[in-house]
Amino acid sequence: MTTTALILLIILFFLTSIIGVVTGSNSLITVPVMFQFGIDPKIAVATNMFGLTFMNIGATIPFLSKDIIKYRKIAPLVGITLISSAIGALLVGLITSQSIKLIVSIAMITVAVFVLLRRDSGVAEIAEVSGKATVLTVVLTFILGIYGGLYSGGYVTVLTVVFVAFFGMTFTESVASTKFINVFSSLVATIIFMWQGLVDYRLGALLAVIMFIGAFIGAHTVTKLNDIWLKRIFLITVFILAVKTIFDYV
Repeated sequence: MTTTALILLIILFFLTSIIGVVTGSNSLITVPVMFQFGIDPKIAVATNMFGLTFMNIGATIPFLSKDIIKYRKIAPLVGITLISSAIGALLVGLITSQSIKLIVSIAMITVAVFVLLRRDSGVAEIAEVSGKATVLTVVLTFILGIYGGLYSGGYVTVLTVVFVAFFGMTFTESVASTKFINVFSSLVATIIFMWQGLVDYRLGALLAVIMFIGAFIGAHTVTKLNDIWLKRIFLITVFILAVKTIFDYV
């Protein structure tokens, strides 16, 4: 990789890490760019996942002091995610990146429309969540966890909306919780990729530092925004990313 390409990659990963704290979907942008720079697809996915682990740690730290994450509520989902993400990482390479991007784009638009139609979703916390909604959240968390370990592009985006739509969380709580959960999702996937010898450690270490700093800055910004603004930023960005991905696919 040339020096110019490396600098462009660093800038891209830094900017997407700042924005991705709210929107997720970093990998829908960063991984295809790594493909364009001639990095082997499996190496790109694995090295990106390595960086995501540190990005999620950087994004979670600012939320820890704000008492936003409800650990008892999401603890079972962390366990489910560890299992499903490990399964996803073991399946890497069995589905094409184009198919993945199309599936995720449709999912992002669908859930975004759902949240848009429910005007109060994500703005006010729902004290009591129905049993059916809880079961649906668990099932979707497991399914999404497989995808999160496999590729991750759009994983946190859809999971954020699931927590808002079905688990009674505000956008701030959901953003914080999904970043915490994604620490475990990306970590278990990274361990498996390392075991498979797919991680480029020299590039991964550099990207890890850049993504940690970017996410830390982004998370600090998020803690200063109210849920209404987070919802607006999230929905606008999700629609743009989804439409762009579908356009690229076509």
